[in-house]
Amino acid sequence: MYIIPRPQQWYQKEGTFILKYDRGIVLNSNCPREVYEDAQILQQDLADYAGFAMNIRYGIPENGDICLQLGEHMAEQEYTLLVQPHGICITGGSACGIFYGIQTLRQIIQQCGCCITYTIIVDQPEILHRGFYHDVTRGRIPTMDYLKKLVDRMAFYKLNQLQLYMEHTFLFRGFSEVWRDDTPLTAEDILELDAYCRKRHVELIPSIACFGHLYKVLRTKTYSVLCEMPGMETEPFGFVERMRHHTLDVSNPESMRLVKSLIDEFMPLFTTEYFNICADETFDLGKGKSAALAEKKGTQRLYLDFVKELCEYVVSKGKTPMFWGDIVGEFPEAVQELPKETICLNWGYDADWPEDSTRKLSEAGARLYNCPGVSGWDQLVNQIHVSYENISRMCRYAHTYKAEGLLNTDWGDCGHINHPDFSLPGMIYGAAFSWNLEIPEFEDMNRQISRVAYGDETGTLVSLLVRISESWKFTWRNAVDWLEQAPEVRLESAEVYEKAVEDLEQIQTELYQSVTHLPIAQRGQIHAYLIAVKGMILLQKIGTVLTDKGIISEMQTEECLSEKGQNKSEDKRWNSEKEQTMSEDERWNLAELLEYWLYDYKELWRSTSRESELFRIQHVICAYADWLRS
Repeated sequence: MYIIPRPQQWYQKEGTFILKYDRGIVLNSNCPREVYEDAQILQQDLADYAGFAMNIRYGIPENGDICLQLGEHMAEQEYTLLVQPHGICITGGSACGIFYGIQTLRQIIQQCGCCITYTIIVDQPEILHRGFYHDVTRGRIPTMDYLKKLVDRMAFYKLNQLQLYMEHTFLFRGFSEVWRDDTPLTAEDILELDAYCRKRHVELIPSIACFGHLYKVLRTKTYSVLCEMPGMETEPFGFVERMRHHTLDVSNPESMRLVKSLIDEFMPLFTTEYFNICADETFDLGKGKSAALAEKKGTQRLYLDFVKELCEYVVSKGKTPMFWGDIVGEFPEAVQELPKETICLNWGYDADWPEDSTRKLSEAGARLYNCPGVSGWDQLVNQIHVSYENISRMCRYAHTYKAEGLLNTDWGDCGHINHPDFSLPGMIYGAAFSWNLEIPEFEDMNRQISRVAYGDETGTLVSLLVRISESWKFTWRNAVDWLEQAPEVRLESAEVYEKAVEDLEQIQTELYQSVTHLPIAQRGQIHAYLIAVKGMILLQKIGTVLTDKGIISEMQTEECLSEKGQNKSEDKRWNSEKEQTMSEDERWNLAELLEYWLYDYKELWRSTSRESELFRIQHVICAYADWLRS
């Protein structure tokens, strides 16, 4: 049996307690009223996994009951779980502590059914704030049903903070030119989600771009005047380009007025005490309209003054500001100039990310969250091994340098092409390692996730999923870079791509075989992976065509795609008269397979996400299909 996160103290004794249908879930009179709804979640799991639902009541427990109660002198998130001959008792330091004890019991029931080994668990988290950060801007805007599913999943693994990253995907007043072609979240959506989060003991924290990364905002006729670099609104769309520019002009007072107006409208929708202003990757600062000011004051001072004023404004509203620490990490002593309440979000996403940034910011006196990532950006299937290495390191650094929180990120670079459920292993790594710093080995942790998250009794499913991202060689980012003519694009040989096809086809077969090892309710998850693997196979075949003799060297600087994603026939990278290894019929067939795959992919997308920027992914696939037929 596995419990994720693993409890701090967990003892099992000989003997088995049997849950019986005629017993009850009994709430002690000292339980807050909200515990009743938490007990209903446990009641539903009993129905699903034990075959019966116990009645819920207040009062004194009898022999064989499940008792829920508050304990004295316990920390807020602390709980104990006792499974003894006379019954089960969960004691929590607060309603939240009781809730976490219920999540542990749910995992036990899902694996053991009615028969539970006598158990003593004493548990509380190492890191108090354990969050998940989900990009709802650069590709996907999830449906409300999916966002609630995400919150349920977070709560099951005892995560307690959620942030949704937004640049332009909220229906701000006066922003109609910004969101008119999108499917934005509304005030009512946020209010509904905030209320839902509170019921699951998850804090919904607002997060909006307030300095850099304002791509869509600063490309409009209304707000382009506030862009640091003039004329950016005339440039064609690019997945990579959208992440490199579009910083506010700090020399224009209207920039600060705009951001404060967004904060004023957004902040009241949330019950949390925190507000994330982001302020990361301000690449263009001091290079355009504010160049003269930067020459006088220095770029670092421009950055700090703008962030300081925003943080002070957030504090004046009674909230605690958060911001990304990548820029201030270059001069960490500057955190002393920010309001003392400010929290610095220290991010780093590589598998071997060093502790330097955590150490420097901690030594400078910053209030600190460490922020690793689930490594799904640019991927059809997340890089699970990379995420394990990255998250485990960042959790250790957070513990060593007394960080207040761990915020695990799920970004959507290049269209957020990966299905959001694929981030589950990475999410669990963050939940498990921030709760208990006794971090299991990679394979052991994956066995636990296979069993607890997917119901796979063989414990092998996640190890199979790990191989997927390691097998493809022509990646989604390669495909995007080739279209957008990124100078750093590199291709492998045709033999490498052909070997990748073989590996992915083998994985495809094993995915089909894995279905029989999963509970019926979990089998649908394999379908999403099968669609992803099929797309990866087709991408390898595109890579093979691109490596045909002569095509690699035909480099030009003309645009491959217009704003609407249409290919230009004059680009010589798309037209080579030299020898090709794939026949015309094979290329036409590949184009058709791409289009059938796109149909399946769009159905999968719409099962979890609003339409949002699905059209941009469609443009990429259709551009390659058109080229294959050219």
